[in-house]
Amino acid sequence: MPYLTWLLRIVLFIALLGFALKNNDPVALRYFFGYEWNTTLVVALLSFFALGAGFGILAMLPAWFRLRVELRSARQAASKAAPQADAKQVI
Repeated sequence: MPYLTWLLRIVLFIALLGFALKNNDPVALRYFFGYEWNTTLVVALLSFFALGAGFGILAMLPAWFRLRVELRSARQAASKAAPQADAKQVI
């Protein structure tokens, strides 16, 4: 199984490397007020992918923290209920 995982990683790396080598043409990204960024297409795609992933993680954080608090309170309630259940079985 580890060999298959490494083979898939190598194939993915070669595919992405080929994509990067084929798309190294310069592009100009024009912003408001006359700002312009000249870079290669691969760098632009990687930059915007990373920004999108970062914004997605930031958008997920409030729900993640809320769910952690709910899980902690549920675990505390379960641990308080477990000794009472054991006491009922003894009687």
